[in-house]
Amino acid sequence: MTVGGLARGVILAWGWKRTGLAFGAGALAAFAMPPFGVFPVLAISFPVLVWLLDGASAAGGGWRTLLAAARTGWWFGFGYHLAGLWWVGAAFLVEADRFAWLLPAAVTLLPAGLALFTAFGALVARLLWRPGARRILALAVGLTLAEYLRGTVLTGFPWNLYGYALTQYLWLAQGAAVVGVYGLTLVAVLVFASPTVLGDEEATPTVRFAVPTGALLALMCLALFGGWRVSTTEAAFVPGVKLRIVQPAIAQDQRFRPEARDEILARYAELSDKPTSPERSGIRDVTHVIWPESAFPFFLIWDREALSKIADLVPPGVTLITGAARPDEPLPGRRDPRVFNSAYVIDHEGVINQTYDKVHLVPFGEYLPLHDRLEALGLEAITRQRGGFSSGDRRRSLVVPGAPPVGILICYEVIFPGAVTAPDLRPQWLLNLTNDAWFGFTPGPYQHMHQTAVRAIEEGLPVVRAANSGISGVVDPLGRTLWSLPLGVRDVLDADLPKALPTTVFARAGHLPLAVVCLGIVLFLLRKSRRSVVGPS
Repeated sequence: MTVGGLARGVILAWGWKRTGLAFGAGALAAFAMPPFGVFPVLAISFPVLVWLLDGASAAGGGWRTLLAAARTGWWFGFGYHLAGLWWVGAAFLVEADRFAWLLPAAVTLLPAGLALFTAFGALVARLLWRPGARRILALAVGLTLAEYLRGTVLTGFPWNLYGYALTQYLWLAQGAAVVGVYGLTLVAVLVFASPTVLGDEEATPTVRFAVPTGALLALMCLALFGGWRVSTTEAAFVPGVKLRIVQPAIAQDQRFRPEARDEILARYAELSDKPTSPERSGIRDVTHVIWPESAFPFFLIWDREALSKIADLVPPGVTLITGAARPDEPLPGRRDPRVFNSAYVIDHEGVINQTYDKVHLVPFGEYLPLHDRLEALGLEAITRQRGGFSSGDRRRSLVVPGAPPVGILICYEVIFPGAVTAPDLRPQWLLNLTNDAWFGFTPGPYQHMHQTAVRAIEEGLPVVRAANSGISGVVDPLGRTLWSLPLGVRDVLDADLPKALPTTVFARAGHLPLAVVCLGIVLFLLRKSRRSVVGPS
């Protein structure tokens, strides 16, 4: 069968066949994401989506066409997110007796909700739809807008953005330093939807050849820019900073048990002082020890004995940075204190000198929207914190003794492009404290680690990552993982701290260049449409 015949078959598909094609194309696209990284599958998925949107006109025109396009986009998005996010269900099996009944809803409702954004993107694309290669521009703008909204609306969830398909290859990933991953999303759709024109039987052979060839040349130019940036950027490290990242691999259900207090503290102490080489015999040979998110099944700030043990462990000249739940003073009229998912900076005397409270909380994981009503129905946040965590007031850079200013990012705060640094004091490195033990040996931890590396490229900042069960590591400002610990391993990682690069274009301009490009494409499409209606003067 020719490409033209295949295109006709997709365009004319209707009913369940059409639904199945949209769902299957979306599910296939998920294999472009980590840990699979088979990004050429997008050259199948996006053309199928274009042809399905071509066929939406058979619904009868007007609002019926738009509705058919939105329905197609929803099924594409549902397939994509279901195949890419099924692993979130693992979190509901940690305490299966309490949460397993929610697993089917979590695995299906999250993709169904995220697919609404894809439906919106398909609707926008269809509004801008033009014949020939121009409809690829319409799809790129529609999906890029949809992905941006997915990352911002209702606190946002920018997981597995299409642009991540390009960032799994170091040279291609460097474009994120200029346009960010949303900009690479626009590029990815333009490039991988370009084979669509091979099925346009009314197009001239020149057009059929020129569009995919131009897409390949654009991809080559992106790679050449990345190769130049990598080869001309000198790697350097901050003198005098020696990091020790502790990956304790504590079972997730054990982290909730107060009776495990002494065992958990002992494991942290043992690993923190573990000899790793003849040159580094223990904790006295490093300057900073880093423990992961929510390290304790108790409130550290209220436990003087635990702080005393930390003081015995940490020698002078060494600073401990750890995640911990932090209780606040009770508000008037409330018996229970607010609780924050926080990070502490602790000195050798066991004194907590600085605190950062997580700003961007996980809905239903760390807090319940409308929690009073939902708790009355028997629901609770999966963290088991009654009412959920409270959000910190602002993102802050911390001045840590013996190191440059650091930006703390707890758990999935690291996945938000352009929203990882404080506006008042730009950090010189980012520290991601997380706990991915919720998700076991699934694609989730690998995807989280990859997004961490892309933040390093976008900001030109090194990222240090401490994860309870992995993947812990140090990523340089070019997105290269210099040192890491595998998923599920209990160990420590000694590493130097890479120096930050000069502020990137993306860190200075944010999403503005992408917005200008998208606006230009929209105006181009609208102008072409007006000229086709009015005709030459």
